[in-house]
Amino acid sequence: MDLEEIRKFCLAFPDATENLQWGDDLCFKIGGKIFATLALTAVPQKLCFKCTPETFAELIEREDIRPAPYVGRYNWVILDRLDALRFDECKEFLSRSYEMVAANAPKRAPKKKTAKVKRKTRKRPVAGGRSRKKRR
Repeated sequence: MDLEEIRKFCLAFPDATENLQWGDDLCFKIGGKIFATLALTAVPQKLCFKCTPETFAELIEREDIRPAPYVGRYNWVILDRLDALRFDECKEFLSRSYEMVAANAPKRAPKKKTAKVKRKTRKRPVAGGRSRKKRR
């Protein structure tokens, strides 16, 4: 499994996007929420994704898989090598991550075109009954 295979797989999900974030991390998102990241400049490259609590407990027992820094408490794991999982396993875990994040991602409602109504504003008197004069 390599970077391009993972990238192609992640971008095949409906409405999935990618962007570079935090310098060298390629983030895959749905609705602005991250479902996977790839550390591009790390040697070896690392993959991070969300999983269920049960899967999290199972995966962190494997070699080269550990809780992800900062987000491990939310059941994110990081693969210290891209070959820590077989590609078919990796695709299954990435699919689940996408589904979990997509379920909680904000839904984009189509924008409605509405006419803007101009409202007249009244000048309010200053305390003491005097009106304000513009200073030049």
